[in-house]
Amino acid sequence: MTVETRTEGATLVVGLSGSIDSLTSPQMEETIRNAIDRYDPEAVTLDCDKLEYITSAGLRVILRLKQRFGNLRLINVHNEVYGVLSLTGFTELMTVEKAYRVFSVYGCEAIGHGANGKVYRIDADTIVKVYRNPDALPEIHRERELARAAFVAGIPTAIPYDVVRIEGGGYGSVFELLNATSFAELLIRHEKTVGEMAAMSIDLLKLIHSKTIRSDVLPSMKETVLGWMEFLRGLLTERQFDRLRALVAAVPDDEHVVHGDFHLKNIMLQNNEALLIDMDTLSHGNPVFELACMYNAYHGFGCTDHEETRRFLGIDWDTATAFWRKSLSLYLNTEDEETLRLAENKIMIVSSIRIIHHYIRHGGLENAVSCATIEHWKAVLNDLLPTTETILL
Repeated sequence: MTVETRTEGATLVVGLSGSIDSLTSPQMEETIRNAIDRYDPEAVTLDCDKLEYITSAGLRVILRLKQRFGNLRLINVHNEVYGVLSLTGFTELMTVEKAYRVFSVYGCEAIGHGANGKVYRIDADTIVKVYRNPDALPEIHRERELARAAFVAGIPTAIPYDVVRIEGGGYGSVFELLNATSFAELLIRHEKTVGEMAAMSIDLLKLIHSKTIRSDVLPSMKETVLGWMEFLRGLLTERQFDRLRALVAAVPDDEHVVHGDFHLKNIMLQNNEALLIDMDTLSHGNPVFELACMYNAYHGFGCTDHEETRRFLGIDWDTATAFWRKSLSLYLNTEDEETLRLAENKIMIVSSIRIIHHYIRHGGLENAVSCATIEHWKAVLNDLLPTTETILL
C-alpha cells in the first residue's frame, strides 16, 4: 500500500494504491494526518484509481476523515472497491464517484441518432450511446432510470449496463445488443420494404402507447411542448400565439407513455424483435405529440431541404415521406385520404412548434437558410390555425 498526497487549491488530494487492511491502514491514516497538519486543507479528496482492495480497517479511517471533513469525496473508484463501499452504506454517507472505462468510437459505425446523442456499434455485441453534453452524467443516470421503468412496464428496450468515458471527452452508456440492426439500416440495405418496416414500427408504437407509468416518474410531453412554444413568442402575432397555445393546452392530460423521439434510427431489430433505444425523451402524453415528432423526423425537417432527411436518417426524403404516410395510415387504421389529410394538418401544427423551436435555439435567426425554414413553418401555422378547432386526432 502506498499513499501519495498533493494539493489542488484548498483541497488535499490523497492518492491510494494497493490494498488497505488492518496492517496498512495505520500507515495510511498517519500519512494523511501529517499532510493535513502540513497543508491545513479545506477539503479532502481520496483518489482511488489505483486502490485494489479495502477492508473494514480502511473503512474506519475513511469514516474518521468524513467526521472531520464533511465534504470528503472519493473519486475514480473501481467496481470491486465500489461494491464494498455500496454494501457498507458509504455511498450514501459521502460522495463516491466511480472510475469509468475509456471507450473510443473512432472508426465505429453510427447506427442511431437521437435528440441528445449518437449511438455507435463497437462490436457485434456492444453499442454505446455518446451524449452531446460533455457533462452528461446526470442525464445518463436519468435515462437509465427511464429505461428501467419502461422495461418493467413491458416495453421492449435495452437497459444500459455500464457508463464509460469517451476518448476525446464526454460520457457514454453501453448496451448489449447482439447482432441488432437499426430499422434505417434495414431500409438502406433493402432487406425490408417500407411497408414491412412501417408495420413493425407501428406495432411497437401502439404497444408503447398502451402502457402507463406513473406521472411522477415521466415528464409531461404537453408541458414540454408548451415550453417549446415560448420560443415562438414575438415571431407570431399575439392572436396566433394565443390560439396556438390554447390548442396545445386543451389537450387532456394522459399518463400513457410516449417515446418522444420515435424514428427509424431509434428502433433496432434483434432476433426478429423490435427494440426501442434512446430513452431520454420518454414522457407521458397524448399520441398527437408523438406523431408530430415522427412527422418531423420523416418529413418536416426535410421540407425545405430534402438532403436534411438523408443526413439524419440515411434515406432519401421521398422514401422517408412514404414511410411516414404508411405509418400514419397504419396507426390510425385507415386509408381514407381525407381522414389522413385532416389528421396530418393537426399534426403539422404541433410539428411546427418543434421545428421553429429547434432552429431558434440553434441560432436560426442569424442564418439565412434557417430563417427561410422558420418562415415556411410560420406560413403553415398562418394557414392552419384559423381552420383548426382541436389538435386531438
